Amino acid sequence: MHATPENAPAQAPRPNFLEEKTFKSRTVLVFGTITDTTAQDTVRQLIALSADSKEPIDLLLSSPGGHLESGDAIHDVIRFIEAPVNIIGTGWVGSAATHIYLAVPRERRVCLPHTRFLIHQPSGGAGGQATDIAIQAREIVKARERIARVIARETGKPLDEVQSDIERDRWMSAEEAIEYGLVGRVIERQSDLHKK
Repeated sequence: MHATPENAPAQAPRPNFLEEKTFKSRTVLVFGTITDTTAQDTVRQLIALSADSKEPIDLLLSSPGGHLESGDAIHDVIRFIEAPVNIIGTGWVGSAATHIYLAVPRERRVCLPHTRFLIHQPSGGAGGQATDIAIQAREIVKARERIARVIARETGKPLDEVQSDIERDRWMSAEEAIEYGLVGRVIERQSDLHKK
C-alpha cells in the first residue's frame, strides 16, 4: 500500500522550523554537558538575539556541568550583551551550569519546581610529569577561589562559608536553593516568568 496524504505518517517538525520558532520566541536552550561546542552555539544565539532586539532573552538551562572555561564563556557573554537574560533552571543545574546560572541578577534567576542544584569545587584529572601536575593543581585552586567568589557575590553568602560549602558536593532542592540565595523564585508556568 502506498502512502497517501490521508494515511501518511505524521512527520516531526523540521529542525530549521523549530530553531526559527525558538529564535522568534527569544529562547535559548542549554541542555546536557557544557562543552566548547555548547558555548559556541549558545554565545552565537545570545549575540544574535541581542542584536535583533533589546527585549529580554529567556535561557532554559538543564545541565550537570562540564568544561569550566566553556561555562565561563557563556557566563561572561550573558553579562556582556545588552539584552537582559532570564535564566530558567529545570532538571538539574550543576557545577559549570551553576556558574552560568549565576550570570544574571537574582531576580532574573528562576527555576521550575523539581530542579536540583549542585555546587562544588572544580575537579581535574592531572597527569604527566610532576611539574605539570603541580601547575594544574595551582590552576584548579585558582579556579576554586574564582568560583567561590562568584557564588558569594551572587548569593550574598560570606566567602569563607561558600569555600567550606564547596569542599564537597552540595545538592539543593529548589526551595533550598532559594534559601541559599542561588534562586530568586520558583515558577510553574511560562506566564509566571514575567510576574513580579
